[in-house]
Amino acid sequence: MIIVPDTSVLIDGRVKELVDKTEYRNSRVIIHEAVIAEIENQANMGRESGYKGMGELDNLRKINDKGHIILEFSGSRREIVQFKEIDEIIRNTAKEKNGILVTSDKIQSNIAKIKGINVIYLKKQKLKRKLKIHKFFDDTTMSVHLRDRIPPMAKKGKPGEIRLVNISEQPSNERDLQDIAEEILGFARVDPDSFIEIEREGATVVQLGKIRIAIARPPFSDGFEITAVRAVTEIEIGDYDLSEKLLSRLKKKAEGVLVSGAPGAGKSTFSTALAEFYKSQDKIVKTMESPRDLLVSDGITQYAPLEGDMEKTADILLLVRPDYTIYDEVRKTKDFEIFADMRLSGVGMVGVVHATKGIDAIERLIGRVELGMIPQIVDTVIFIKDGSINKVYSLRFKVKVPTGMVEADLARPVIEVNNFENNKIDYEIYTFGDQTVVMPVKDEKERVSSLEKLAGERVSEEIKKIVPKAWTDISVNNSRATVWVEEKFIPKIIGRGGKNIAKMEKILGISIDIRGFEEKRVDNRNYGKKCSVTIKETRNHLHLVIGEKNAGKTMRVYSDDEELFIATISRKGEIKIAKRSDIAKNIVGGLASQNHIYAREEHI
Repeated sequence: MIIVPDTSVLIDGRVKELVDKTEYRNSRVIIHEAVIAEIENQANMGRESGYKGMGELDNLRKINDKGHIILEFSGSRREIVQFKEIDEIIRNTAKEKNGILVTSDKIQSNIAKIKGINVIYLKKQKLKRKLKIHKFFDDTTMSVHLRDRIPPMAKKGKPGEIRLVNISEQPSNERDLQDIAEEILGFARVDPDSFIEIEREGATVVQLGKIRIAIARPPFSDGFEITAVRAVTEIEIGDYDLSEKLLSRLKKKAEGVLVSGAPGAGKSTFSTALAEFYKSQDKIVKTMESPRDLLVSDGITQYAPLEGDMEKTADILLLVRPDYTIYDEVRKTKDFEIFADMRLSGVGMVGVVHATKGIDAIERLIGRVELGMIPQIVDTVIFIKDGSINKVYSLRFKVKVPTGMVEADLARPVIEVNNFENNKIDYEIYTFGDQTVVMPVKDEKERVSSLEKLAGERVSEEIKKIVPKAWTDISVNNSRATVWVEEKFIPKIIGRGGKNIAKMEKILGISIDIRGFEEKRVDNRNYGKKCSVTIKETRNHLHLVIGEKNAGKTMRVYSDDEELFIATISRKGEIKIAKRSDIAKNIVGGLASQNHIYAREEHI
C-alpha cells in the first residue's frame, strides 16, 4: 500500500497514528519535497506548526528504522512556483504513484475525489484523552506558567484571593516544553472544540476547549514558555448582587457599557455573565474577540478578526444587526474607533477595557473620539475589582460652569461622571484652553489643587508665546490668575488696548492680572494680624464691618490668600462698597466659593 500524506496531516500528527494500525503496516509512505519545503518554511518563520511537522517527520523516520514502514521522498522543490500550488503537487504525486492521499483538509479531500484519486480524509473528532498540560490543573487553578529552566508554577484561588505556587520543584526543560507544545498543537488541529487562534514568528495562541494557551519561543521571547489560562468559575449575573437600580439600567437603558478592571480582576467572567443575561432577555448577542476565550453558550456566536482585521468583522456584524455585541479587549485606538462606530450605528456595545480605576476607562476614550460624543458612545462604566463590582459610573453631557469656577462666562460643554448609585458627581471632563482635563469633584482639595496647577501651567505657556524669555511667578485662586513678571515685559504681555490679555482670558477661561515684581516686593511687607470681617447688605451697598477700634486704619482686604483691595476704615469701623462695583462682585464670588474674607493692617 502506498500512502501520500499532505502537510495538514503531518502537522496534525496523525500519520504516525495511521501507520501504527495493523492494516497499514509495511506501507510505503511517500512524502513530496514540496511538503518538506512548506514545513521547513513554517519552522524558519518560528511557527509551532512547522516544529510540529518536523516532529512528525522525525517520528516517521523512527518507524521506518524499525522496519514497520518504508519512508520515501519524491519530487523536487523546483516544482514549487508558489506555496499555494503545493496541494495540487501532492494530489498529482498520489495519482502518479497510484497511492492513497491522506489529508485532514476537507477541500483537498473533495478535489482529490473529483479527480478520481483515492483519499483517506481524517476529519476532526472529539477527543477525550487528557493532555500533559491538563495534568497541571486542579479545581482551583486559574493559570499555569511553564518556562525553560524554571519549576512549573500556577496561580490558584479566585479573583481577589490569588496565590502563586510551585507545582513541582523540578525545573522544566526545553525538550519537555516542546513535547507539550506539539501535543497541544496536534490536539487543537483535530478537536472540533479547539483551534489555533494566532500563529506568528515565535508566538502561538491556542484555544484548547476552555483553556487559552500562549506559546512563546525565541526570537519572540528569551526562552521557551507556555502559559495556560482558564476561568475557575462560571458565574451568572445574579451572583454579583446587583442593585435593582443597576439591574434595571442594564435591562432598559445601558447600551454603551465599558467593563473595566486590572488584569485578572474578573472582567471577562463578568462580561460572559452579562452576555448570557442579555441572551436570557431574548436579545441577539454576538462577541468580537481575539483570541476567542469567553466561555459563552452555543446561542452566542463568537467572531474573530475577519482576515486578521476586526474592522471587517464589524462590517459583517452591522449587517447581522445584533442587539448587543461584547467587544473583548478594547485596547488600541482602532478598537475604540470600531467600538464607537458600532455604538453610533445603534448596536448595544459592551467593551472590556484594562484599567486600574473606573475613571481610567473613560480617559482612554479621550483623544480617540470627539469629547462631546463620549456620553453617546458610553453611558455606563462598570469597574471590576477582586471579582466583584467595585464602582459604577454613569455619564451625562451638560453645558455649564465647571465646579470651582464662579463666573457665568466660563460656561462650557462638560461631561459629568456620576456615581451611579447615589447620583453624585465624582468627576467632570471639559476643555481648558487646548487641553482636556478630568477634574475630581468629590475631593475638594484635590480638585482645587489640580485646577490651580493646570491653570498656572497654561497661563505660563501662553505668556511664553508672547515673551519667550519672560520669567514669571503665578498664583491662581478662584478662577483668577495673578502673574508677576519683570516690569519691562508688562506692556508687551498686555498688548495694545489689552488685546493680548483679552485673548488669553478667552482661551483659558480665567481672569488674568499682570503685575511687576517690584509691586510683589512691596506686597510682601510685614502686615498685622488678621481681623475678622462681618458683611452686611443694604439695598445698594455691602458693608464690611471690622470694628470701631480699627477706625482710621489703612487695611488690605483678602478673599482667602488673594488681595481684593486696600481701604481706610471709617469712624463706624466699616468699609462701604457699592454693590455694582467689581470689588463687591469679587467678594460675593469669594463667599459663594466659601472663601474666608478677612482684613490686615499694613505695617510700614
